[in-house]
Amino acid sequence: MVGEQVTRELAARLGEDGIDVVRVVFPDLLGTDRGRDVLVEHLPAVTQRGLSFCRAVYSTTPGGKTTENGGVLDAGLPDVIVVPDLDTLLPIPWEPGVAWCIGDAVSPADERPVDESPRQVLRRALEIFETTGLTPVIGPELEYFLCEPDEDRPNGWRPYCDEPGNVYATGRRGDSDGHLLRTLRTLSSAGLQTTGGNHEYAGGQFEINLVHSPAMDAADRAFRFKTSVKELARREGRLATFMAKPFNDGGGSGFHLHLSCHEKDGRNAFQAAGTSHGLSDEARWAIGGILKHAPALAALLNPTVNSYKRFGPDSLAPWLIDWGLDNRSAMLRVPAERGETTRLELRLGDASANPYLGIAGLITATYLGIRDRIEPPRPSAGYGYDPSKAPTLPATLPDALAYLEEDTAMVEVLGKDFVRSYVDFKWEEVARFQRYVTDWEFAEYAYHL
Repeated sequence: MVGEQVTRELAARLGEDGIDVVRVVFPDLLGTDRGRDVLVEHLPAVTQRGLSFCRAVYSTTPGGKTTENGGVLDAGLPDVIVVPDLDTLLPIPWEPGVAWCIGDAVSPADERPVDESPRQVLRRALEIFETTGLTPVIGPELEYFLCEPDEDRPNGWRPYCDEPGNVYATGRRGDSDGHLLRTLRTLSSAGLQTTGGNHEYAGGQFEINLVHSPAMDAADRAFRFKTSVKELARREGRLATFMAKPFNDGGGSGFHLHLSCHEKDGRNAFQAAGTSHGLSDEARWAIGGILKHAPALAALLNPTVNSYKRFGPDSLAPWLIDWGLDNRSAMLRVPAERGETTRLELRLGDASANPYLGIAGLITATYLGIRDRIEPPRPSAGYGYDPSKAPTLPATLPDALAYLEEDTAMVEVLGKDFVRSYVDFKWEEVARFQRYVTDWEFAEYAYHL
């Protein structure tokens, strides 16, 4: 915890810089930002005692319903305390006078980290990973749809600039209002270390890439990136959604994770000149671990009912458990670069994933592969959508949740209490969906039956 005098000096400097509010945010299980705005003169006290929030925030649905998860209702809706991590403090360019930082949730009784806290789940996985002597480095890539209001659509929204064929386009083709450039510049000024972006395959779909960095920093920036893109869209009366597949006639949005591991001297531990495919033992074992634990990983990287509508033949989303050399149809791709840029690209995840939990899952599977020296099968070749060549990923959220529950090695690293809370929360989501009558059902059955 930062000393009170140090925090007072920081608050004074913030005031001199025109900052009068600090926004303390933290991720819930969904990866949605929760938080509170604090007047800067109260920052020293808040840093010492934290901010109280109802623990039910970790069992609240996107629609605002509190579910019975982890016993919070029976316990009388107790508190958690969120302590600001001032090392993450950054100004918000689109909110004059406001800086924001990420907080860590702890128990008010003993100040121990809260099991449901996604940041804590990743921190726990990283502490265990340290026993390998390696440091994981992550490069996140996130896709999203930008939407505009449309009263004639059943859901009230249509994709922005919906013309087809603007794949990998830049400029005003496919982006008539200059959304991408404006967003890139704003996010760069916010310190999120964006590298570049482009229009993606579907109308109104964009991808923005972030710099590779140590895993916690990468997760923090991916979390803030999603929050920022959504906030910037709201300022313009638009909707930015990281939903896996928001439209029937469009593609899905991915959350691709580039992974390398570094030795203590900074050398890339995945490179090995002169070996098969130029990959070290650790790289091969990492591939083996990711493939072995992919069914459980799906529960974290494809975390919604909607996630599984992104998969399927010719969807350009992986649905087989395979790996390939510079093969974008494989679940796990090894890009062509070698030497210090040797890395793996996990293409399993969709953009709805909580960055902390998705990265924690990848780190855990990599650790288990290295620990257990799991050898992968031969790399797949050609267009990788032939189920006769590789096993398939879970086809539904219930299947993925069952795999996570049964993967005892993954559960041990991620934390039994966290997994129980997460799985219970997601099973409740499945139950809500199964009770809901969809537009498809009415259109399919109402007239004829």
